[in-house]
Amino acid sequence: MRIEKSNTKDIDEIFRLYELATAFQKTKNCVLWPPFSRAMVATEIEEGRQFKLLINNEIACVWAIAFADPLIWKEKNKEAAIYLHRIATSPGFRGNNLVNTIVTWAKIYAKNHQKDYIRMDTVGENLGLIKHYKACGFYFLGLSKLKTTTGLPAHYANAVVSLFEMGVD
Repeated sequence: MRIEKSNTKDIDEIFRLYELATAFQKTKNCVLWPPFSRAMVATEIEEGRQFKLLINNEIACVWAIAFADPLIWKEKNKEAAIYLHRIATSPGFRGNNLVNTIVTWAKIYAKNHQKDYIRMDTVGENLGLIKHYKACGFYFLGLSKLKTTTGLPAHYANAVVSLFEMGVD
């Protein structure tokens, strides 16, 4: 098992995993991911902010990070944090606690980049994800109504988000 930065050759697989994640979301009756912009993902790859977890040289999971997320995190955005986005796991690897692997990686990554927190959000009050992310060590900060969503993916429009945070220490 290893974690690497994604590259442009991975884009089709990243989008396949996004489509599979959206199909899985449909079975859970939660807010669905909209189609994401290929240009957005290409920019994340170019900036070194899109990652993949490989198991036996197969992409098991992908995610992106950001170093700022002011529309979602408002005043807390001033604090030194990395923000995890769009964790998508290949169906054959679900149930293997890959979020815990990402958390372990993120703590090291955050420390190496002088960040104090790891943060993530999910749209809506998804009780299953809240329970899962708490079990992975995140503190559930509660729900937040987004006021401005211009520039965010479509599923954030008029949304309430669940906010999660953990210290890097």
